[in-house]
Parts: sequence; structure tokens; C-alpha cells
Amino acid sequence: MANQSMQIWICDARLGEPQLTPFTLYLSPSDTPTVGLALIKSGIAQGPEDPILARKGCFGVFGKRKDWDSPIYEGDRLELYSPLLVDPKAVRRKKANQNQDAKFQAAAAKRKARRL
Repeated sequence: MANQSMQIWICDARLGEPQLTPFTLYLSPSDTPTVGLALIKSGIAQGPEDPILARKGCFGVFGKRKDWDSPIYEGDRLELYSPLLVDPKAVRRKKANQNQDAKFQAAAAKRKARRL
């Protein structure tokens, strides 16, 4: 039985501007096309415990986080994500607190204006 191949895209956004590169994933008859296999065959990772991809959520397909054993299909865009610089929860919490402070200041200014 002959080897099969499939075309996928690899979008590496780990170092600044995302780089989109076409990649041909060559499969032997015993291979199942998975995200992990694509990462190994493209030379990005050595295996599932590779320190480059050790953190959770560092790769996905079309913007959806995927696991190492997730299937990959012809034409999929395998994305490599950079680590978050700021915790999104902390940013939302800070913004909510700023909005709350603004409400309190506006209410205090109204009370002060009524007293005068």
C-alpha cells in the first residue's frame, strides 16, 4: 500500500507576527492523522512531553484548542499560540473595578451638587 499525504497549514504565532506555511503531512498506512503526528513530522515537537509545547492551550486547529491525539483533516490550519502575557481574568476584574469606581465618583459628584 502506498503512502498517503494531506495538505495542512501551520500558523506559528509564537514569535510576534503569525507565519502561515503550507505543510504536506506524509502518512504511512499505519499512521492516524493527529495534531501530535503533524507537530512531530513538521519538526516542531519531539513528542507529547516536549517542553516547547508543555503548557496547556499552546496549539489548536482553527482557533479551537486541541489535544495531542485530536484528529486533523485535509486543509486544517494547525495553530501554535504564544503564551499569554496578562491573565484575562485579571484584566476583566481591573476594568470592572474601574467602572465601579467611576460610578461611585459620579454618584458622589451628584450628591455634592445637590448640597450646594
